[in-house]
Amino acid sequence: MKLYQTQKLKIYNSLSGEKEVFKPITEGFVGMYVCGPTVYSNVHMGNVRTFMSFDTIYRYLLHLGYKVRYVRNITDAGHLTDDNSEDKISTKARLEKLEPMEIVQKYTVDFHDILKEYNFLPPSVEPTATGHILEQIEATQKILDNGLAYVSNGSVYFDVLKYNETKNYGILSKRVIEDAIENTRTLDGQSDKKNPQDFALWKKAEPEHIQRWNSPWSVGFPGWHLECTVMSTKYLGEQFDIHGGGMDLKFPHHECEIAQAEACNHKAPVKYWMHTNMLNLNGKKMSKSTGNHVLPQEIYTGNNNVLSKAFSPSVTRFFSMQAHYSSILDLSNEALLASEKGFNKLMDAINLLNSLEISKESSFGIQSWKQKCYDAMNDDFNTPILIAHLFEAVKFINQINDKTAHITKDDLDILSNTMNAFVFDILGLVNESKNSNNSDKLSGTIELLIKLRAEAKANKDYALSDQIRDELKELGVQLKDGREGTTFSLN
Repeated sequence: MKLYQTQKLKIYNSLSGEKEVFKPITEGFVGMYVCGPTVYSNVHMGNVRTFMSFDTIYRYLLHLGYKVRYVRNITDAGHLTDDNSEDKISTKARLEKLEPMEIVQKYTVDFHDILKEYNFLPPSVEPTATGHILEQIEATQKILDNGLAYVSNGSVYFDVLKYNETKNYGILSKRVIEDAIENTRTLDGQSDKKNPQDFALWKKAEPEHIQRWNSPWSVGFPGWHLECTVMSTKYLGEQFDIHGGGMDLKFPHHECEIAQAEACNHKAPVKYWMHTNMLNLNGKKMSKSTGNHVLPQEIYTGNNNVLSKAFSPSVTRFFSMQAHYSSILDLSNEALLASEKGFNKLMDAINLLNSLEISKESSFGIQSWKQKCYDAMNDDFNTPILIAHLFEAVKFINQINDKTAHITKDDLDILSNTMNAFVFDILGLVNESKNSNNSDKLSGTIELLIKLRAEAKANKDYALSDQIRDELKELGVQLKDGREGTTFSLN
């Protein structure tokens, strides 16, 4: 029996505004699509948080025994700025005097490098917009044939008002189309449209536009919204289980995706829509223009002006998991320092598991604790509640180590397997103390100092003994004297 058959997973569906019991379209299989990056600049920490949340969701679905096809695209063309005739990649190529595909390659490599540092699982499929131009032309023609788009001066636009006669443009974002029309500002290129809310399926390229392809209507490039509709349905079918992305994509991007899919296939494309919230820095929105900004690699290298030191990718990942994916998260030096302490305590406890003594009885309800961990993740992937339960186990592990609590062999096996599954397989953390090339040398050095301190105490040189303890404490090494000797932990 698969775990998903015994666990009742609930997901908050942005479409309904409620938590719903997760029932995939095909039992045992999950199709999940997440909007990937537009590769015209270094991936920022807000993007990483979104992809990290869905990496954890992907990991948990796999842990439950589902066969998951996870599709995360690369937008390498057609991401329009303010709906004018230039997209972000072409703009950056012009600024840096490079070919657009050089820009794409540079920042796609950066994206993959960053995600590898943060221990992401690769998606099942990572399609690119430029690899699916033909399919986007075909989808555009299909929408035209269905009477929900029109050609204007070589460009093709989706007819929002026509669509809204029989469908609900606003079903996801809960926006009223009439209100949206009244509040729409005038943008370049809108003179070709029937109404301001219409969006481009295909844009005619101006003479200076670099990326361009032949189509029945003009030499041009696809609309940003259409790319995701085409790639998601190609690899997951006309209807699939989960579509995710940042909350900023709910409107217009995801709203447009729904409209396009309905116009093409006459059915709702997605069963569960999921959206992650924003990441702030020191209580304010991250912004390059104001300087309130830090890149992922600047966090783990320490090469920045906003943090006091470098913080490892696993510490930053652990920090991110302490807030629910749908909550605003505030990154700060103080928050990362606190997360580092918590992360080290968690790893110290896990490192103790193999050395704990076995008893004939247990003083910890291991099965109920294990189910509480599942209950947390089953409640819309509630990682902060899961982490609270993990620290219940940390406390118990330390009590066993201090001989103030007891555990049987069977319960220790369950405890060890559950801790490893949730900490490493699901949360995606890495035990850096085990993986570091210098960890053995550090441990050996500390053990030597502990031995010298014991000798000082035996010689009644208490001043030296206290000096070793206090100076190690200042360096973040906490000594703990017990009946079985002195142990240490890194704070």
